[in-house]
Amino acid sequence: MARIKTKILVIDDDPKVSWILSEGLASSFEFVAGRDGIEGIQMVSTERPDLILLDIKMPGMTGLEVLEKLNKVEGRPEVIMISGHGETKNVVEAVKLGAAEFIDKPFDVREVETRINAVLERVKLRREVSDLKKELQSKSNYSNFIGDSAAMHKVKALIEQVADSELTVLIRGESGTGKEIVARSLHQLSGRSNAAFVKVNCAAIPRDLLEAELFGYEKGAFTGAHKTKQGRFELANKGTIFLDEIGDMPLELQSKLLQVLEQQEFVRVGGIQNIHVDVRIICATNRNLEQAIAERGFRDDLFYRLNEITLSLPSLRQRKEDIPLLVNHFLEKYNKLYSRDFYQLTPEVINQLVSYHWPGNVRQLENMIKQVVVRGDETIIVELIAASSTPATAHTTATQHPAHSAHLPFGADDSGGEEAEVTADPNDLSLKNRLGKTIASEEKKLISEVLTRTNWNRRKAADILQISYRSLLYKIKDYNLNSK
Repeated sequence: MARIKTKILVIDDDPKVSWILSEGLASSFEFVAGRDGIEGIQMVSTERPDLILLDIKMPGMTGLEVLEKLNKVEGRPEVIMISGHGETKNVVEAVKLGAAEFIDKPFDVREVETRINAVLERVKLRREVSDLKKELQSKSNYSNFIGDSAAMHKVKALIEQVADSELTVLIRGESGTGKEIVARSLHQLSGRSNAAFVKVNCAAIPRDLLEAELFGYEKGAFTGAHKTKQGRFELANKGTIFLDEIGDMPLELQSKLLQVLEQQEFVRVGGIQNIHVDVRIICATNRNLEQAIAERGFRDDLFYRLNEITLSLPSLRQRKEDIPLLVNHFLEKYNKLYSRDFYQLTPEVINQLVSYHWPGNVRQLENMIKQVVVRGDETIIVELIAASSTPATAHTTATQHPAHSAHLPFGADDSGGEEAEVTADPNDLSLKNRLGKTIASEEKKLISEVLTRTNWNRRKAADILQISYRSLLYKIKDYNLNSK
């Protein structure tokens, strides 16, 4: 197969220049000629040259003016300035505008060839460095995404399949399973990786401030709005916005989000002008959105629009074979961070970790290993497991996502084999465990009573119980309470 020649666009009002170069270097390069600046700029898009030779002094538009306009062309080729008017000021200005080389007329054809090859070699090297950075970056995305189980291989494969698309991704899974790591991996493996990744936790921002935080506001829109402020969507333009806990977004904001998804535009709070953005949206939730739709807490049209691709993360209970790998990863991470030297757990402790049901998933394991490293004592694992194994926690493990099981990947059992009932073991004489069972039982009765009195008005019940609305929802799930 014949080697494809490098195409060089010569922009010069003197036709002899391109003829001389073509005659002398035809075996190495293909030359096309533009007679002036305007024609040369047009030929950049039609001919797609690999390199441009640009004369400085031309009638109509000077070479420096052409170079300035070429700088606005995305991905423009490198430019070598060539002129018989090589005053110092022109050289300096050309370099400022991004010229790769500067050659004076009259020139030697072999010197031009040397300069061209030097510039092309630099371009090749930059591309190789860029490709290497992207490769290393993609690998580093998985440095915190530990797992060799079949479940994790399927997750990684799906990430790689959809990352470089523009599809909206809905990441589902329990708290602590690594949804943000997945979102960042999707961004870094996409064509938007050089632009911003903006995270918004919809549950952490007060509902009356969330709209202004997402979409920005105009000066004077409300008390304290002393100047116009861009929202997170504008900050994420050309990049990715990650809407975590999307299930907690207030219903009145969901319609505005739907508009952004469908039209890529919105209006700031207090504004009248449509603002267009080019943003990829990735969402995450640990809630059962289908149930929220049934309870009129989430828009079904928004759900279907967000659900172009669903990526469900397995709980740690569903991939226990990954626990030793995760332990080694966190040991290495926190030994380096805290300058410690505690790099190995005994097989007995590893077995305890594998046998545990992990209601807090990978986040809970990471926090546990962090404490072990800092304190230099693996025996605290027993203490930490006991402290987190209250009846309410065990009950949560078995029931926290009853209707969400259809969205857990690979048909795994979400219960992890844990008992769901809050019952007292007559042989367990531990004061802490007995008190935990009593408190959990009384808490369940009280919440059930208040919900019944308020006819299952959850917000009113939360006010009476003096807890947050979100905490009440979690407790309803924990205790498997229902309105029937």
